[in-house]
Amino acid sequence: MKKIEAIIKPFKLEDVKEALAEAGITGMTVSEVKGYGRQAGHTELYRGAEYVVDFIPKIKIEVVVSQKDVENAVQAIVESARTGKIGDGKIFVTDIERVIRIRTGEEDEEAI
Repeated sequence: MKKIEAIIKPFKLEDVKEALAEAGITGMTVSEVKGYGRQAGHTELYRGAEYVVDFIPKIKIEVVVSQKDVENAVQAIVESARTGKIGDGKIFVTDIERVIRIRTGEEDEEAI
């Protein structure tokens, strides 16, 4: 099993959600996060004062999938989240040792 974490632009969330559903991925966790990479921050002017916005609002999507679904899920995210501009985001894929569904006690593949 693998955990896929994707950091994307907020306005791409619906596109990514639809693409994952089409790829057969049924569950996900979504968080509003802030951060920066090469995009860095930017300067804004507010009531005559200039200030730096260091962290940029992003969306973090987390999904856990079986090994056989990893490439389809990653490809769905890449294709639906890409704008071609700086700040499109990143995808991280990590191993998951164990999953337990609290309600039923099901484990691993059955719990996804």
